[in-house]
Amino acid sequence: MTYVVASALRMVALVVAGVACTLAVSAEDQRLSFGVVSQRSPMVTAKYWNPILRYVSHRSGVPLILKLSNTGEEASQAIGRGEPDFAYTNHCFSQENDRIGYRVIARPRENAVRGQIVVRSGSTIGSLHELNGVEVAFPHARAFLGYYVTQDHLLRAGIHVRPVFAGNQEGAMAQLKNGRVQAASVNSAVMREYAAREGLGYRALWSSEPFLAIPVVVHPRVGAERARAVQEALTTMTDDPEGGRILAESAAQVGQVPPYGFVAASGSEYDNVRRVYRSRVVTGK
Repeated sequence: MTYVVASALRMVALVVAGVACTLAVSAEDQRLSFGVVSQRSPMVTAKYWNPILRYVSHRSGVPLILKLSNTGEEASQAIGRGEPDFAYTNHCFSQENDRIGYRVIARPRENAVRGQIVVRSGSTIGSLHELNGVEVAFPHARAFLGYYVTQDHLLRAGIHVRPVFAGNQEGAMAQLKNGRVQAASVNSAVMREYAAREGLGYRALWSSEPFLAIPVVVHPRVGAERARAVQEALTTMTDDPEGGRILAESAAQVGQVPPYGFVAASGSEYDNVRRVYRSRVVTGK
């Protein structure tokens, strides 16, 4: 009898464990992915975004999980395959990715950004034409501000540099800091933040027209109600003391300056991004 009872108890325990495991897997399956364009190292990116996504998940009732790619090119390819449910990216505006149908729901409150070609403060290079034939660090061959915008300008000006691809924005900046290259092609905001953290003096040889900050977008397979809930949670963070604290703490991880937070946005605000993709003379990826 004791053996039978013990066996029954073990069976119950196994069933309970199986149910718990099934529930855990079910909860995992319900989480929606949030992809982030690769600008910084995965560790720094996670430190910035994870607290924000935990807050948004709690406030919206939509469980989000950060999904990172090893390189910017991989992140762009993931958008082209329609993998992330939500994403912080501008790669959705390229001609090959626009067909997926990602919809803009929000953008950072920060000021507009520019593509820049920069050199160290003490560099003797004084003009873009002096870069002809010189190695220049780029994040990767699909970076919007860090490659398409800047390389397009160089080619139209008849300047042919030797690209050195570093994987992401801060990788290109590290190449400049370490003296591996004489110039780097960058996102103006990320460059400013990196330089402040690393004590790097630099100056811009050229700056592009302004572009709105990278938006938060949603895949069409995500229901409208869930998309609105995430949008509302993001855009009201600054109205909530806890949300404001999280934004400030995340900003401190990368050296971001105010204003913090997000505002509602639409795809029509990014028409100049689409124009660059359509009219670019940069070939390749």
